[in-house]
Amino acid sequence: MFLWILAAFCAFFVKGLCGFANTLVFDTILGFGVNNVNISPVELILGYPANITLVYKNRKQINKNIVIPLIIVVILGSIPGALVLRYVNANIVKMIFGVMVTLVGINMMYREYKPSSGKSHKVFDIVIGILAGAMCGMFGVGVLLAAFVSKVTKTSTEFKANLSLVFIAENTFRFITYIFLGVMTFDSLIKAICLVPVMIIGLWVGMKAGDIMDEKLMKKLVIIFLIISGIAMIVNNMNII
Repeated sequence: MFLWILAAFCAFFVKGLCGFANTLVFDTILGFGVNNVNISPVELILGYPANITLVYKNRKQINKNIVIPLIIVVILGSIPGALVLRYVNANIVKMIFGVMVTLVGINMMYREYKPSSGKSHKVFDIVIGILAGAMCGMFGVGVLLAAFVSKVTKTSTEFKANLSLVFIAENTFRFITYIFLGVMTFDSLIKAICLVPVMIIGLWVGMKAGDIMDEKLMKKLVIIFLIISGIAMIVNNMNII
């Protein structure tokens, strides 16, 4: 149980700090001794109230022009995602997405130091947005989605509000799917309830840390987390080679 507590605190500290990456942190820590089919339902239940909290705290920064299209794309992404997971090695897809996340993160960091290097291309943003939604719909991993939202928002509060609202929609859809497929079990629910206090503490500490950090530093920290997450996805799925 200690590993579950450690994973929950670390994952939701990161969630409170930068608004995403809790799934990757949670899965990575527990991946050493727990099957993924037992991890995902618990993380999904814990992530739901965390996303609601971040949306409520930053609700004034919600932009419907960002949120509505992304929610549609995320839900639609689950459809081809089911086919990909059925007929294609999921590790290959995750590695490709990991490379994309890393490259997008590096590009974003470059623009932080070279803001006059040119405007972002609309076509590129649309493609990234579609792929981000597909990835989130396929695997419940919102790293590429976070990269896209970070590109179209200006502040950390705006980033957290819009990203978390999209996550709520995705979580709802995935929760129904898990129940339908029998992945969501009574044991998962009990374990998640036991970990709720740990999640709340981790989220609160992360949010407080985020509130006192400089906005520019926070933006760079989000980008660094994106790059690290992308590299982690590549490394974690290299067992296919």
